[in-house]
Amino acid sequence: MLIRRPRDSLQALQRRTRELKQQVDSVFSESQLKGALEASKRRDIYQRCIQLKQAIDENKNALQKLSKADEPAPVGNYNQKKEEQNRLLDKLTHQLQELAGSISRENKTEIGTLTKKEEDGDSAEEDEEDDDEEESEESGGEEEETEEEEEEKQESKSHQQATGEEYIALGDFTAQQVGDLTFKKGEILHIIEKKPDGWWMAKDAKGNKGLIPRTYLEPYDKEESQESSEESSEGDVKVGDETAEGAEVKQRTDSHWSAVRKAISEQVNTVDVLTTMGTIPAGFRPSTLFQLLEEGTQFRASYFLQPALTPSQLAFRDLMWDAKTGTIKSRPSRVSFILTLWSCKMIPPPGTSIQVLSRHVRLCLFDGNKVTGILPCLLDGDCFIRSNSSSPDLGILFELGISYIRNSTGERGELSCGWVFLKLFDASGIPIPAKTYELLLNGGTPYEKGVEVDPAVSRRAHGSVFQQIMIMRRQPQLLVKLRSLNRGSRNILSLLPETLIGSMSCIHLLIFYRQILGDVLLKDRPSMQSADLISNPVLATFPKLLEEPDVMDALRSSWAEKESTLKRSEKRDREFLKAAFLLVYHDCALPLLHSTVLPPFRWAEEETEAARWKVIADFLKQNRDNEGALQALLSPDAIHEPFDISEQTYDFLGEIRKNAA
Repeated sequence: MLIRRPRDSLQALQRRTRELKQQVDSVFSESQLKGALEASKRRDIYQRCIQLKQAIDENKNALQKLSKADEPAPVGNYNQKKEEQNRLLDKLTHQLQELAGSISRENKTEIGTLTKKEEDGDSAEEDEEDDDEEESEESGGEEEETEEEEEEKQESKSHQQATGEEYIALGDFTAQQVGDLTFKKGEILHIIEKKPDGWWMAKDAKGNKGLIPRTYLEPYDKEESQESSEESSEGDVKVGDETAEGAEVKQRTDSHWSAVRKAISEQVNTVDVLTTMGTIPAGFRPSTLFQLLEEGTQFRASYFLQPALTPSQLAFRDLMWDAKTGTIKSRPSRVSFILTLWSCKMIPPPGTSIQVLSRHVRLCLFDGNKVTGILPCLLDGDCFIRSNSSSPDLGILFELGISYIRNSTGERGELSCGWVFLKLFDASGIPIPAKTYELLLNGGTPYEKGVEVDPAVSRRAHGSVFQQIMIMRRQPQLLVKLRSLNRGSRNILSLLPETLIGSMSCIHLLIFYRQILGDVLLKDRPSMQSADLISNPVLATFPKLLEEPDVMDALRSSWAEKESTLKRSEKRDREFLKAAFLLVYHDCALPLLHSTVLPPFRWAEEETEAARWKVIADFLKQNRDNEGALQALLSPDAIHEPFDISEQTYDFLGEIRKNAA
């Protein structure tokens, strides 16, 4: 009985690939030495190319035969790592082919590139250049060829028909390794050969040659370029948007989706490059909700925190005074519940060529037409959701994302790792039950259909029913839990605007803001017809805290310390609590928002976040030691921003949501 020889592990083949890459780089370095190489040296480099090519083929064949069952221990992301190795070996093969071809041209002989026969080991490594010529003549005299050889010749011919084409670069590209060509955005490149793996051989205007990724290019038409430049100079250019399927849509109107699609299309080239390189799965896309946040403030929670006017523009729609209780009225809404982000499962990670700066979940209320109330992230997993929309298609759009930076270029970006839409009402208009939902993620963008996050998972879905069930369990999922409201939480949420999404951890601070807003706009305003500027720093600055979560955390911490010192009777006194909150806000949040030493808030920048929190922590400690911020504010060593009247004045006509739905 023969015992099957155990195959090498994936780790061993990865190590062998690294060694082969080092040898290929060494050969390239020797071939690029100054001065013409001697004929013997060229023959030596050529033979080394042959030997390295055969070694790469052996490694590739072993890789193709390798299966997960051959591994002595479990390997994470096995298929992705295997595909990355396969792509790297293909690239090394094409580099060797190019080098061997250039040497043959220098020798003015018919050495040729490495053929299929050489890949199968049918040609002798030790033959000299003359022997190669004789073999090529003999093989040329044969009248019969296999269908496989004929197909390969046709394929090779089709790849080399691109000689003479010109393409324009859509972005900057820096060489990843020896044999690549560096170029800049807008540069015109002459294509020498189109390789089947997506890495094309090109030449720039200076005569430099090298491999470039095809996803950075688009065909260059000199006449079209001249016409478009003339049109743009006249100011008559019109921009047409397209959906992911390529269908033409209307010209940009008030809908933000067309603008977002345009912004995403400008990033697709970078994502295509990352996908081609195997860095990210095929279903990853530029983040749609991030683009909406970049559109302006109309999708941020701070915008929805402001009061809305009625259609007549003469009264507030969601802010009314209750004379009996002496505070703002409760406002029930059609949708009001608490949501908990439970967990994410089977989300494929990106490759090592990009550094992940943050992993987060963005969500918004969505009715298939309009987005409202985006929450940047779920910091503590719990958030409240309110909406008074009458749309039968109302639901929550979740987008799992990462912020990243490319190691090679330093380019930053936002990627969607999958999305899912949870409809909040069934076909009869009944709210869905409060329970935990396991939601399968979609790839692509919310306006693409049928795109998978990682198509490699579905390709493995074959065999028995049990195997298919196991594959389904490996699909990327998001687990969320909808929680029904008790009487206390329902009363609290009813004091908030009709449409708002926010973190449960700061809901008590939002209630303070709404109560102060009611006092200023409804109780203390001299006349309901008065639209004068109002002197109130809290109303003028509090919404900014929703965009700077670390300052909101500082306010939460300071208020918790203050609240712990209050008596039970004081905690039941609503007016006393509001006065205490105002003092804490003036001592904590207001100075921090206008601090000259606090760096501007930037999403997913670890160094900036650490620097901001150090400033905040030092400031809070100083406040505790000095029993308030007054001493620090009046210190001669303190440096302040120039005073701006906007710090003190609240212009409710400029802040209200006039087009609230």
